[in-house]
This record gives sequence, C-alpha cells and structure tokens, in this order.
Amino acid sequence: MEDQICSHISAIKALKTAKAQVCEECVKVNSTWVHLLTCQTCGVTLCCDQSPLKHMTAHFHHSAHPVIISSEEGERWLWCYVDEAFAEY
Repeated sequence: MEDQICSHISAIKALKTAKAQVCEECVKVNSTWVHLLTCQTCGVTLCCDQSPLKHMTAHFHHSAHPVIISSEEGERWLWCYVDEAFAEY
C-alpha cells in the first residue's frame, strides 16, 4: 500500500474478501448489481453506487464502517468513505 494513506486504511492488517460474488442485499430483493465491494469492518459484500440500490453506501451511512475493498477479480484497491481516500495494494 502507499505511504500517504488515511488512518482508517492504515489500520487494516488483513483484508476481508467476499464469501460469494453476489450483493448480499440485492439477492434478498431480486435486484441486480454492477460492481461488488466488501466492508473491511464486518465483511459484508454489497453493490456499488453504479448499481440501482447502492447498498454499500447505504451500509456505510447506517454502520459508519469506513473502509471497503473492490471484490472484482483483478482489482486491488481500498476506499475510505470518511476520508475519501483511495489506495491500491
């Protein structure tokens, strides 16, 4: 990871990855998703803001869990909602 990253991203020592390649909330309501993200606090995998229901942003607003990673194959990045910080790994 980069040297100049926020404290929320710096605090992550081991990455939580998706248990399955599905948005856990979209599946419940028979919706679709575009891109999957995994919360680094609780490990839930949800959809991105380009998806119709924007479940991960809603999760952040509800839980205040700050950092997510992309759960898409070949993508290796983290995002902190609080600091609006991005880091690759």
